[in-house]
Amino acid sequence: MPQWTPGYYQIMNYASFVSNFRAEDEKSRLLEWKKINTNTWEVTTGNSKIVHLNYDVLANKAFVANSVVDTDHAYLTPASVFLYIDHQLQRPVLLTIQPYNSWHRIASGLDSVSYNRFSAPGFDILYDCPILAGDLEEFPSFTVKGIPHRFIAYKPGTFDQTALMNDLKKIVETATKTIGDIPYKQYCFLGIGPGRGGIEHLSSSAVSFDGTELKTAGDKKRMLNFLAHEYFHNYNVKRIRPVELGPFDYDNGSKTRQLWISEGWTVYYEFLLLKRSGITSDSDLYKDIQTNILAYEKHNGKLHQSLAASSEETWSDGPFGSDPEKTISYYNKGPVVALMFDFAIRHFTKNKYSIDDVLRRLYNEYYKKGNRGFTEAEFKTVCQAVAHNKMTELFEYVYTTKELDYKKYFNYGGLNINVDDGSFQIHPLPQPDNLQSAILKTWLKGKF
Repeated sequence: MPQWTPGYYQIMNYASFVSNFRAEDEKSRLLEWKKINTNTWEVTTGNSKIVHLNYDVLANKAFVANSVVDTDHAYLTPASVFLYIDHQLQRPVLLTIQPYNSWHRIASGLDSVSYNRFSAPGFDILYDCPILAGDLEEFPSFTVKGIPHRFIAYKPGTFDQTALMNDLKKIVETATKTIGDIPYKQYCFLGIGPGRGGIEHLSSSAVSFDGTELKTAGDKKRMLNFLAHEYFHNYNVKRIRPVELGPFDYDNGSKTRQLWISEGWTVYYEFLLLKRSGITSDSDLYKDIQTNILAYEKHNGKLHQSLAASSEETWSDGPFGSDPEKTISYYNKGPVVALMFDFAIRHFTKNKYSIDDVLRRLYNEYYKKGNRGFTEAEFKTVCQAVAHNKMTELFEYVYTTKELDYKKYFNYGGLNINVDDGSFQIHPLPQPDNLQSAILKTWLKGKF
């Protein structure tokens, strides 16, 4: 059984929730078995051609990286439920789910064979498709370039579903224009209930959701930021990905020093997507960036841990650091460095290219053509090629604890930032030159 689930970079020890393990042959005769390590069972099959495994899984943790089952619904994280045969992850899967009582809907990113039967070409896809079942509610769907997008939720509450889906459509349209491709046949947001986190997947995302909390403009913006973040991950990390993140090491975890790209840049894009979709204002965008800077700057961890190290060490420190005086979060510093990369590329290329071009090149060269992830060296080469510059100082911001030169890079983008008073307030330069004006305009609107 996997020790973790991709998208949540912590060892979860799922095997500890398994009990009553039993193995039988095709004639229901018991087979001998033993547990050879914390997450592996070895069955002596003899001449049996068919083996049936039966086991119970305790599913009582209402969290996006765990499974929970009660009388109203089930949310299944497949890595926490389904065993696989060692070295045979590519075996095809046929899954049948027996709904409880009057449950009328099962939602998942898996290919549907019938109402309660699903298939996957292998276990990597199975583990990437969470399952939500119960008395679920579906919001008004939308299409983008003929591709259906749905939102199916457990107890979502009463709110304006049409308004939410209209905003989500704008976000999806903006994201797909940014990358220039839609890589899935359908997409589904799975609302798993309030306060349970979120994890991205190839054709779906499992997200905490409670529509009754969408009372103010600020509430709606926070939810849309969250949904935009999880959606954009279908590009940045599921397809545009560090080489370590697939094929996965389900036993030990897949450590990488590049989560500052996968997560930090995705935070940056959640801000951009809402602005370029017309949902938020210029001042909203400046405030989002300011908030990130303040979260990074307020602790001494910035003097001790680099951005790359915070990524690699998240398995022990957690994504937000185990000690803010000694560690940092790639969720905080990552988007700030992403903005600096963006403005630097625009500056060096006279506003011909941007960070969008970096992602598009990574998507086309490594995902579309190579069907693989990129190495640190390859990522650096792509950035330098797009920028026509070595970007030495920017990569120092990634691999060292060098102090960030906010004014220099924000000025590239036609912005000023109040560093001296510690407020880090952001506002347009009063007298920008022609290049600064052009960069700020295209950055705010997006240029595809």
